[in-house]
Amino acid sequence: MMGRIICAGLGPGDPDLLSVKSDRLIRTARHVAYFRKAGRSGQARRIVEGMLRPDAVEYPMDYPVTTEIRFDHPDYNRMLAEFYDLWADRLADLARTEEVVVLCEGDPLFYGSFMHLHSRLQGRAEVEIVPGIPGMAGCWNAAGLPITWGDDVLSVLAGTLSEEDLARHAAAADAVVVMKTGRNLPKVRRALEAAGRLDEAWLVERGTMPGQRVARLAEVEGADCPYFAIVLVPGRGRRPELAE
Repeated sequence: MMGRIICAGLGPGDPDLLSVKSDRLIRTARHVAYFRKAGRSGQARRIVEGMLRPDAVEYPMDYPVTTEIRFDHPDYNRMLAEFYDLWADRLADLARTEEVVVLCEGDPLFYGSFMHLHSRLQGRAEVEIVPGIPGMAGCWNAAGLPITWGDDVLSVLAGTLSEEDLARHAAAADAVVVMKTGRNLPKVRRALEAAGRLDEAWLVERGTMPGQRVARLAEVEGADCPYFAIVLVPGRGRRPELAE
């Protein structure tokens, strides 16, 4: 008997935004794996609450503690590499005889943690990926913000970039999405101000999820925001409107 690994994209956070295929796979899965911070249930597990069959075997993949280490430090890379190596081995072994559904927020191949397992599983197990609605799409729809018009160019930036790089990309693009905001919020705000885009920027926290908040970034106080937060700068491209 041969098993396989299926990564089910969960979408932006609202369980109603799961694809029909992901919903079916999750409800029938006998083995379910998901990423989480140690000691927490995890966002992926929260999304599927009440959906798993009673006899499903769960495999929480607890991230190593890295919050006290800078992401560009060699130890950060080493700890994460060892973590992904370990779980690639475990999932590959399990997939010899079982079908395993791995949960991944948003779309698995768009800033998704599963990408690091996917590259390690090539040639070792049959792998299938079920797409999900990206978190940024959920956010701009939840906020009612059309993100691109006409010929607008959309740039997706990581908040972990340097302030200079963020400002440079934001100034060159028509529309901007900044992922991985969190503790990078002050840097992102300064970069957008330097690019002349701060007054157009919106912060969407927990888009499509309980506790959703939408606010103009220039009016947001504080130096931090939740992990599930995205900054949006809508484009200003051509529109088919009649001249007055």
